[in-house]
Amino acid sequence: MNIENSVKAFFCMIGLSNCNLTIAQVDTSRYAELKKVVVVGYKAMNGIGHFNEVNSSFVYTGKKTEIIEVDSIDANKAINNTRQILGRIPGLNIIESETGGFVANGIGIRGLNPVQSMELNVRQNGYNIAADVYGYNETYYLPPMEAVERVEMIKGASSLQFGSQLGGMVNYVIRQGSKDKPFSFSTMQTVGSAGLYNGYLSAGGSIGKLNYFSFINYRGLQGWRANSNQQQLTGFGKVKYQLKENLSFSLEYSLLRNKIKMPGGLTDTQFNENSRTSVRSRNWVKSPWNIVSANMDYMISKNTRLNVVTSFLSGERSLVWVNQLPDKADEKDPLTGVYTNREVDREVMKSTTTELRLLHHYKLGKIQNTLSAGMRFGFAKFDRMEEAPGTNNSDFDLSTQGEYEEQFKFTTINSAGFLENRIQLNDKFSINPGLRLESLITEAEGEFEAGSVEKEIEKEKERVFVLAGLGLQYQAGKNATVYANITQAYRPIDYAQLLPLSSVSEVDPDLKDPKGWNSDLGIRGNVKNLFNYDVSLFYLQYNNRIGLVLKENEAGESITYRTNIAQSIHKGVESYLECNVTRWLGLSNKIGNLSIYNSLAYTNAQYTRGEYKGNKVEYAPELINRVGFSYALKWFSTSLQYSHQSKAYGDAANTEISSNPVVGRIPAYSVIDWSVNGHWKNLKIKSGVNNLADKHYFTQRTDEYPGPGIIPSIGRSYYIGIGWDFR
Repeated sequence: MNIENSVKAFFCMIGLSNCNLTIAQVDTSRYAELKKVVVVGYKAMNGIGHFNEVNSSFVYTGKKTEIIEVDSIDANKAINNTRQILGRIPGLNIIESETGGFVANGIGIRGLNPVQSMELNVRQNGYNIAADVYGYNETYYLPPMEAVERVEMIKGASSLQFGSQLGGMVNYVIRQGSKDKPFSFSTMQTVGSAGLYNGYLSAGGSIGKLNYFSFINYRGLQGWRANSNQQQLTGFGKVKYQLKENLSFSLEYSLLRNKIKMPGGLTDTQFNENSRTSVRSRNWVKSPWNIVSANMDYMISKNTRLNVVTSFLSGERSLVWVNQLPDKADEKDPLTGVYTNREVDREVMKSTTTELRLLHHYKLGKIQNTLSAGMRFGFAKFDRMEEAPGTNNSDFDLSTQGEYEEQFKFTTINSAGFLENRIQLNDKFSINPGLRLESLITEAEGEFEAGSVEKEIEKEKERVFVLAGLGLQYQAGKNATVYANITQAYRPIDYAQLLPLSSVSEVDPDLKDPKGWNSDLGIRGNVKNLFNYDVSLFYLQYNNRIGLVLKENEAGESITYRTNIAQSIHKGVESYLECNVTRWLGLSNKIGNLSIYNSLAYTNAQYTRGEYKGNKVEYAPELINRVGFSYALKWFSTSLQYSHQSKAYGDAANTEISSNPVVGRIPAYSVIDWSVNGHWKNLKIKSGVNNLADKHYFTQRTDEYPGPGIIPSIGRSYYIGIGWDFR
C-alpha cells in the first residue's frame, strides 16, 4: 500500500473521510488475522464494575449500578456466603438465615427490610424468581453461586424498567456453555464444619447453532446449632438456538427440592447463655420450586432490538412446627409421655409473567436518542392453608389431625408499560426521562377464625398509578462519570404483610399501600486501572412504611402489632474504593496483584412523622463497613475481609430489650472471613475460614418462621473443596 492510500486508510478508520479503497489496493499477505474481541455492556475492574449507558435491551443512564464478577471473588460459594460474595456492594444488609434454618439469605439496602429480599426485585437471567412480585415478593429460591457468572444490581432507580420496588433490582446471571467446544464440564466437591457437603457439577457446550448449559447441586448440612439439618437439591438446564445471526430462541428450567429441619428462635437470655442451643426439635420446612422460561431475542436492524421473555413459576412452602415463642418449652406430657400436636401450614404458588422490551436508536437532527420501551403482563395465584393440627411426632410429617382453621385464595393481575428515552446532547452529557404506567388488581377470599367466631373475607382492590423518573449522566473525564437520578416507586401491601403465615403478631386491618421515591448523586471511575472508585449520596422517602410495634391487646397482654408506622426518610453516602497496590508500584509482573478495597455505607434512616418521629427505622444500621484485600499470583489467590455492622432495631419503638424476643436491639457485630484458592492446569482447590474470630451474633429477630425470636448466625466454620475443569 502506498503512502497516499495509507493516509486515506487512517482517516477512514477515524471517521474523517469516506472509505473508498478497493480490495486490489491492499496486500493482504502482509497482515495476520487478529483475535476476536468481545464487547460487553459493562466495565469491571477486579471484583466490581458497573453498566455502560446502554446494554442489551436496557438503558442505564444516570443509574447507580454495580456488577460482581463471581469468579473474581475468593469466597465460600458452597454455602452462598453472601457477606463475602456480594460484600463489595456498599450498604448491603444481609439476613443470614440460610445456615440458620431457612432456604435463602435475604438482602436489603439503604435501611429497607432485608428479610427474604422483599423490597428488591430479584431476578435470574432477567426474569423474576419470586412467586408474585406484588402479592408475595419473598425470595425462596436462589441459584448456587458456583453456577453464577455475575450478579447485577441497580439501586433505587430500577422501578421504571423492572417494577416499582423501592430497593431496586438484583439479577443473578447463570453461566453459559462453551461457545467453541461441543462439550465441557466442571465439578467442585466441598466439605466443611457442621457436616457440610456440597457437590456441584455442570456441563455445557455448542453444537452447531445450539448452545447448552446445565448444572446440578446437592447440599447437605447438619447445622451449627442443635436440631438443624438441611438437604437441598438445585438444578438448571438451558438450551439456546441461534436460528439466524440476528435471531435466537432459548428455553430454560430451574428446580429446587429441599427438606430443612429448623432449630427455631431464641430469647435474649437463651442467646446470651448459649447461642448454639435450640429449644425446638420438631420444626421442618420444605420449599419445592420450579421455573420455566422462554426467551426470544431479535435484532430487527442494527438500530432496533426486540426481546420477549415468558416465565412460569410453580412453588410451594410447607411447614410443620411448634409455632410459639421460645420461652414456652416443647416437652412431652408427663402423664402420656408424648408431645403436643404440631401446627401444619401450606402454601401453593403459581404465576406467569411475560415481558416485552424494545430498544431503538434514532436521531432527531444531530442529537442521538435511544428509546427503551416495554410492556409487562403478570398473573399469579396463591393458596394458603394454615393452623391445622399436625401429628405429635418429631419427623417431617405433614399429616393433619383435623381441618385447617384458616384458608385463603389470593389472585394478582398486573399489567404495565414503560418508556425511557436517553437523549445524548453531546459527547459528554446525556439525559434520560422516563414513565411507567402500572395497573394492579388484587383479590383475596377466605375463611378464618377471630376468637371463637368464624369469619369470611372477600376483597378486591384495583390500583392504577404512574411513576416518573429522570436520569442525568456526564462524562467528566476519560475514565470518570458523574451520574444523578430521581425516580418514584410504589410498594403495594402484599399478602405476607396483610395476612402473615402463622405469625405471632397481630395485623392492622386498615393497612395502606406504601410509596415513595429515590434519588442518587455520585461519581465513579478509575485512574489508569490502578484505582477504582464509586462514591455517591442517596435520598429515599418512604411513605406509609409498614413495620412492627409493641403494644397491649384487649386482655392487657404485650403483643407485636404490624401496621403503617409513618413516613421515613433514608439518606446517606455509599462509597467503594479499591487500589491495586502492586500494579501502582509496577511490581505486579514480579510479585503478583495485591488489591485493597473498602466498601462503606452510612445510612441515616428515621421516622419523620407520627408517634415514633425521630426513631430509627427497623433493620437500618447506620454503618456497614467492609475492608479487605485480595492477592493473586499465577495459580494462587487469597482474600481476607473484615465486616462491621452497627446496631439496629427490630421494631419502630427502638426497644432495647424486651421479654418478647421478636422486638429489641440487634447488636453491632464484626466478622472476619478468609479464603484461599489454588489451581493447576484443570485442578482446583479452595479452602477458608468464615467468622475467623468465632463471634456470636445475630442479624434477625422474626415474628414467624424460622423462629419466632432471635435467629443466631453461625460461629467459626471451615471448608475445603477440590474440583476439576474440562474445557
